[in-house]
Amino acid sequence: MAVHNDTVEAAKASPEQEQPYAALGLKDDEYARIREILGRRPTDAELTVYSVMWSEHCSYKSSKVHLRYFGETMTEEMGAKLLAGIGENAGVVDIGDGNAVTFRVESHNHPSYVEPYQGAATGVGGIVRDIMAMGARPIAVMDQLRFGPADAEDTKRVLPGVVSGIGGYGNSLGLPNIGGETCFDETYAGNPLVNALCVGTLKVEDLKLAFASGKGNKVMLFGSRTGLDGIGGVSVLASESFEDGAERKLPAVQVGDPFAEKVLIECCLELYAADVVVGIQDLGGAGLACATSELAAAGDGGMRVNLDAVPLRAENMTAAEILASESQERMCAVVAPENVERFKEICAKWDVNCAEIGEVTGEGDRLVIEHNGEVVLDAPPSTIADEAPVYDRPWARPEWMDEVQVAGDVDKQEDLADAWLKMVASPALCSRDWITEQYDRYVRGNTVQARHADSGVLRIDESTRRGVSVSADASGRYTYLDPNMGARLALAEAYRNVVVTGARPVAVTNCLNFGSPENPDVMWQFREAVHGLADGAVELSIPVSGGNVSFYNQTGDTPILPTPVVGVLGVMDDVAASVSPRVVNNGESEILVLLGETRDEFGGSVWQEISGAPLRGLPPQVDLANEARLAEFFAPESPAAEDSDRPDGSPARGLTAAHDLSEGGLAQAVFEMIKETEKGAELDLSGVHEDAFTALFSESASRVLVACSPDRVDRVVADATELGIPVAIVGSTNLSGDITFADGTAAAGQSVSVAALRAAWSATLPGLFAHADAPNSAV
Repeated sequence: MAVHNDTVEAAKASPEQEQPYAALGLKDDEYARIREILGRRPTDAELTVYSVMWSEHCSYKSSKVHLRYFGETMTEEMGAKLLAGIGENAGVVDIGDGNAVTFRVESHNHPSYVEPYQGAATGVGGIVRDIMAMGARPIAVMDQLRFGPADAEDTKRVLPGVVSGIGGYGNSLGLPNIGGETCFDETYAGNPLVNALCVGTLKVEDLKLAFASGKGNKVMLFGSRTGLDGIGGVSVLASESFEDGAERKLPAVQVGDPFAEKVLIECCLELYAADVVVGIQDLGGAGLACATSELAAAGDGGMRVNLDAVPLRAENMTAAEILASESQERMCAVVAPENVERFKEICAKWDVNCAEIGEVTGEGDRLVIEHNGEVVLDAPPSTIADEAPVYDRPWARPEWMDEVQVAGDVDKQEDLADAWLKMVASPALCSRDWITEQYDRYVRGNTVQARHADSGVLRIDESTRRGVSVSADASGRYTYLDPNMGARLALAEAYRNVVVTGARPVAVTNCLNFGSPENPDVMWQFREAVHGLADGAVELSIPVSGGNVSFYNQTGDTPILPTPVVGVLGVMDDVAASVSPRVVNNGESEILVLLGETRDEFGGSVWQEISGAPLRGLPPQVDLANEARLAEFFAPESPAAEDSDRPDGSPARGLTAAHDLSEGGLAQAVFEMIKETEKGAELDLSGVHEDAFTALFSESASRVLVACSPDRVDRVVADATELGIPVAIVGSTNLSGDITFADGTAAAGQSVSVAALRAAWSATLPGLFAHADAPNSAV
């Protein structure tokens, strides 16, 4: 049903008229607080703006009390290089020589279930605009995806649409997709997770922030016109009418135009270069309501806005609809009066709609919005943007955790080849090529590593070889078994993925996906995950630069697996020296060396899942000091850097390949290291673990498989030993095309061909989704 605007006068004329605040997501006491702030009954526009800005999505009202722990634990040293951090559109890190990098990850979960293509596409568009709003050029995207069981019928509807939306929008923008993750679990069946990450670059002096400053400065809205799409997505405005009659069709999911955003990117960059922008905010969740209130609240004066000046693409839109619309490809800037004409000229050059919709008034702490000659909103902007209610919701460790954490027996097969084939063919570990081949990974020509890589590696400056390495990881299964340790494991894996490329980790971002915050079990999971991630960041001395929270991810009363997605950004001076995850396809043999300790750890593992065992036990236990030792091993400033036989002073520079161990353990790492070659390998697991099955498939953390030439192996072992890293020579590559086990070991006589593993690994997703509908545009 449509929402029709009440003016302030109409509100006064009918003070007892019931308002559907509950349908807009507001509680009784929240509605009462709004009336207290205003000193009267709110207009429709005011009620709309408060409802969307006080929503869980925009205000973080159930998570703030716990998210503060990130700031409480961050040391001055950790934050020394942060130019922008928690609370900004994206984290920005000074990487030296006047350069900065910004990155952030956000969720677009619920829209992607309702309309998979546009939900995922506009998720990419939204995160890209967050990066643009920092004054940066977006240079790459990544995605973290989670769906129901791979063979479920509805997954065949959701997954192809989501993948097509990500590819359709990102490819059209000309941004390489340099990595990600796709997971399957029954808890995501009615609530998929679509988390999009974007990376951007800028000069330190070009940093932009979201604030409205300077009396008389103009508020400029530019980009696409404002329509009715997305309104129901944040505010439930489509579910209830303020006034009977006049029904409209309001698409709850935004509709994106990547070509409009591509032009908007270039327009923004030219505006920044012309130095005509004082402050800027993208329009995403809650649309103009969010942009105007946040700009005004962060500024040094009030703001007056006239909605009659907003370019519309739908007739007779009400003030509430204009303010809550989530139409895509829009930005809001604050511009000094003397720069307005230049601002308009640049927008006109790029054929971007531009309108002056208001000004900074300096009239105290007031945001005043007019429509059709009437004041429809008059309120302190800080009460809208910053003073939503904060809830310290009940949380408690659930009693069922006692039973869940009791380890069950692991059915360890004697037939290692059969187990290995099952593992690589499982939806958890099989090839994602059916998905990733729909993405352009190398557009712009700066991608160094993306396909089948541990971490995406990208050159950021075409005049030098300076670059970044980015990875994002999570395990809902681990986090379900132990939320604190699960978050640490996600951090550890993303950190390790960046480290093995030869990059230096510099910042963390996150997207915390959980069930209902009104469930004490879920809030306990959330709190534990936040503490695990924050404490882990301190132990690794790496700052959390920002993040996102997505609650109410559940189907009925069943929450998803708690899924804290953790992204890590690393920098490197020379991307040409990055370490590959694959050995070279040549006739030479390499020695395979395992760094790190292998323990009997199968809680939450892929083997536990595919063997049909219940999800129980403890996840792998990670000591982040061991991750730091691995980082030191791969860093150029490693010990004995003065040794002339060590290029760049780093043992990593003498490696032919390096691959982290995570899901699937050593077996998966060995396979992925050689699968694109004609090579085989002979393995000796006796130095890894006394049990061959555990040696192959355990998922112990803080481990990396490296390959080196025979003449370098002594140096690799010595360097690892010097740093206190357990080390074992586990075999060598050969030209047999088979993986065999050394004579005299427990697994001797068993073998599996790499071709058979590759065939099993490649067939799963095409077999499930080759005939599924994959829309190439909105339905």
